[in-house]
Amino acid sequence: MKLKSMFVFLFSCNLILAGCSDKSGKQDNSLINGKEFSRHIAVLASDSLEGRKPFSDGEEKTTHYLSREFKKMGLLPGNGNSYFQKVPLVDIMSKPAGELVFKGKNNTISLNYLDDFVAATRRVQDQVKVSNSGMVFAGYGIVAPEYGWNDYDGLNVKGKTVVVLVNDPGFSDSTLFKGKTMTYYGRWTYKFEEAARQGATGVIIIHDTKPASYGWSIVRSGWSKSKLYLQAEDNNMSRAVMEGWITMESAKKLFQLAGVSDTLMRAAGKKGFKPVPLHVNASIELNNTIKKSESNNVLALLPGTERKDEYIIYSAHWDHFGKGEPINGDSIYNGAADNASGTAALLELAHAFTGLKTKPSRSILFLSVTAEEQGLLGSDYYATHPVYPVNKTVADINIDVLQPFGRMKDIIIVGKGQSELDEYADQVAAKQGRITRGEPDPSGGWYFRSDHFNFAKVGIPSMYIENGSVSVEHGEEWGEAQKKEYNDQRYHAPTDEYSSSWDLSGIVEDMQLLFDVGYRLSTESTFPGWKKGSEFKAIRDKSMGK
Repeated sequence: MKLKSMFVFLFSCNLILAGCSDKSGKQDNSLINGKEFSRHIAVLASDSLEGRKPFSDGEEKTTHYLSREFKKMGLLPGNGNSYFQKVPLVDIMSKPAGELVFKGKNNTISLNYLDDFVAATRRVQDQVKVSNSGMVFAGYGIVAPEYGWNDYDGLNVKGKTVVVLVNDPGFSDSTLFKGKTMTYYGRWTYKFEEAARQGATGVIIIHDTKPASYGWSIVRSGWSKSKLYLQAEDNNMSRAVMEGWITMESAKKLFQLAGVSDTLMRAAGKKGFKPVPLHVNASIELNNTIKKSESNNVLALLPGTERKDEYIIYSAHWDHFGKGEPINGDSIYNGAADNASGTAALLELAHAFTGLKTKPSRSILFLSVTAEEQGLLGSDYYATHPVYPVNKTVADINIDVLQPFGRMKDIIIVGKGQSELDEYADQVAAKQGRITRGEPDPSGGWYFRSDHFNFAKVGIPSMYIENGSVSVEHGEEWGEAQKKEYNDQRYHAPTDEYSSSWDLSGIVEDMQLLFDVGYRLSTESTFPGWKKGSEFKAIRDKSMGK
């Protein structure tokens, strides 16, 4: 950071920033203190909002509540004259008409839906068919020039079905990619995108519990329901006809049918691996039930004083699952932590910024997105249909799940090592007497599982924090136990509810950190970048004309 910018930040910090020290060293928490947070989360997590599911009465109540609160603060509509950005979605329930059939030279195997495979299509058609599509094992299905890796090198997959592995080669060989830290190339969503770019008719991922970080039951459950996708002008005809998964047991049967060893899966992790035609044909028919509708992102703007055409985004998803299967008589999935907490924090941060005596030099966009729980769709739509230019967007600071576990000695930066925003968080945390850490299991690809990721995909440096584990009062073992209890008992369940007895002290400290990082960015003239080795660096460099 330039010396002048550093001076401006420190001077402003001493005067006005919540969580920063004044000249006497006393902490000034008057701007971020949890009062607005507790007021808003009590509403957002209440039964009256019915679980905040897109397309429901709960959506209308939630989005209008947010827009009213933004307006009361004096924030401008973030999309022209509107606080809303319509997000066109299509709901597709794909159901196989029969089995997934693999036909070899001398034999045929048939796989059973849900037990052995799952499959769906993004194509907005009543019925799609894959008929005798030649199958190719394409390793990890990755094209990553920065790592010298191309599983599709010399391969024409038009009309074919590619079979690929989950995760990336670094999972098995720490010298490749980022080692155990999963890159985006390891995510299942990338595998489908790349296969479509290559012109494949079908794409099948081989499930493996450890590199996937979840069991087959998660795949089965998720793919047994209808799926929401963004509407596209081409009705998603540019995507593969069929996308799906097979179990490891089914994959081994496929390799046996093809007359090749399943050691191919290990070989795929070695440099120089070449795709292998399996001389097996795949066939499946999918019948689809289709429904189109619109949801809404909510956005409000605080214009900057000097560099108003440069933007810092604070994002949080407002949606949850609405009403569902009753558990102990409760059918409302309130989503208090996930993510009424992040949405309430967004409102408290907005309130704090509007209360500053010295307004930010850059503009601040407060963006509450829809359909995160359905696949990060609201943030995907904004990132690909931005209201404000991507190359003028300085950073995204995403808020997703703040927990009432009290103050922590640490804070988790998910994807630590990706961007220069790490250093911003490090410095603020140090002022708080805390340390930052990366997520404990980076092989799970957690960086790619919340809304900040869609901003990263278009090159915008993005930061996402999680609660730390080392409780100031109770220690690390207690902190880990609280996280486990939430994940086991309340995550995506009706029991994720708000109580006025919540300990907000840790949430307040996290909000102060996010506030300080955003305010510092708003006083600077430079843009934070991606670090060397990040898969998003080339995208940002291109958008910035480098």
